[in-house]
Amino acid sequence: MSSYDVIIIGSGPGGYVSAIRCAQLGLKTACVEGRETLGGTCLNVGCIPSKALLHATHMLHEAEHNFADMGLKGKSPSVDWNQMQAYKQGTIDTNTKGIEFLFKKNKIDWIKGWATIPEAGKVKVGDDIHEAKNIIIATGSEPASLAGVEVDEKVVVTSTGVLSLNKVPKKMVVIGAGVIGLEIGSVYARLGTEVTVVEYLDAITPGMDGDVQKNFMRILKKQGINFIMGAAVQSTDASKTKAKVTYKLRKDDSEHTLDADVVLVATGRKPFHDGLGIDGLGVEMTKRGQIAVNDHWETSVKGIYAIGDVIEGPMLAHKAEDEGMAVAEVVAGKHGHVNYGVIPGVIYTHPEVANVGATEEQLKEAGRAYKVGKFSFMGNARAKAVHAGEGFVKILADKETDRILGAHIIGPAAGDLIHEVCVAMEFGASAEDLAMTCHAHPTFSEAVREAALACGDGAIHM
Repeated sequence: MSSYDVIIIGSGPGGYVSAIRCAQLGLKTACVEGRETLGGTCLNVGCIPSKALLHATHMLHEAEHNFADMGLKGKSPSVDWNQMQAYKQGTIDTNTKGIEFLFKKNKIDWIKGWATIPEAGKVKVGDDIHEAKNIIIATGSEPASLAGVEVDEKVVVTSTGVLSLNKVPKKMVVIGAGVIGLEIGSVYARLGTEVTVVEYLDAITPGMDGDVQKNFMRILKKQGINFIMGAAVQSTDASKTKAKVTYKLRKDDSEHTLDADVVLVATGRKPFHDGLGIDGLGVEMTKRGQIAVNDHWETSVKGIYAIGDVIEGPMLAHKAEDEGMAVAEVVAGKHGHVNYGVIPGVIYTHPEVANVGATEEQLKEAGRAYKVGKFSFMGNARAKAVHAGEGFVKILADKETDRILGAHIIGPAAGDLIHEVCVAMEFGASAEDLAMTCHAHPTFSEAVREAALACGDGAIHM
């Protein structure tokens, strides 16, 4: 029987980061993973492979629509789907092997197999029992199911199956207008697929700032993506090669059908903790099936912790990573901390969409006095030079103190630009602090400064 200071169950972004931090803090650490490769959903069938396909298809879009205007003449490239899949797999392999290297470097034991927790302080993998002073559950999430929809991962697929289709479909129906649905919809729309997004609500990207929702949908429509809003999917009827989606419009209860070669079910994700045996341990759960934890990420059973998608909060890889580092600090007897008010969100379409902090709608609902600084990328010289002038930066600041309360960006490199606002918010900065910081010219980041200036006397270039 092997013994450890800490055993982490799951090697996704939360798990592997926590394992590395635990090892750095001098704890004897092991990580249990049943996949053939480390990295969890994110590196194997989520964040990383989807970004590879988004990048490849964006290059195709640039070649087809913008190269000629820049004086790059020639025949448009053809798509070799098998080679694109190979490129995607190469990206996965590089990243997962990188995690394996980091485990070896930090002397972390990879216990291969699927874990159960027979009792506090013990983890069973196969026939072996391993002792641990502390156990961290980091088993992530899985695609949420939808009543009346049967997934076969060939015609009716989740975010996993859609990344490895045998061929590019002619027609695709995406159920759900959230992050996953819009990113994957963008990939296939660029490849020539007729993409129709069916969404139950009346706005895309639920929970995002209203200005972003409206502008984002307008841009995606221009890119050829169709939307059916306020529609409740009733069922899918799939054969070996085709599917039919039946939905009802909420406004009049009328029933309609759509034909598709592939249906992507992108209606969110749910915590994955099947087979761990936590029910028998008396681990307290939330009403939504998440593992309940206290302020130190400890469950109701002493010595068992949980982080990432299995607990409350946004299901984001970087949120899990922050929790992974923080819980490692706690286990090592230090003080772990996560600022949940400054966790950015990003959608990796083109243009990218990013946000942090409060939306304007949330501030209104809270009765908070605020001001808005907004700047369009059409006023940004760098953006115009690279055919990326659509979108804007919107900063929300307290009306009296000028402290930044939130930011919302739709435009080029939004996923990177949002972090200068995150750093500002982490330090409690005002919009004026950001506005008075020199930004290099010409850069996309100048748009952030201009939005901060617009919170005061006004932007310069708008």
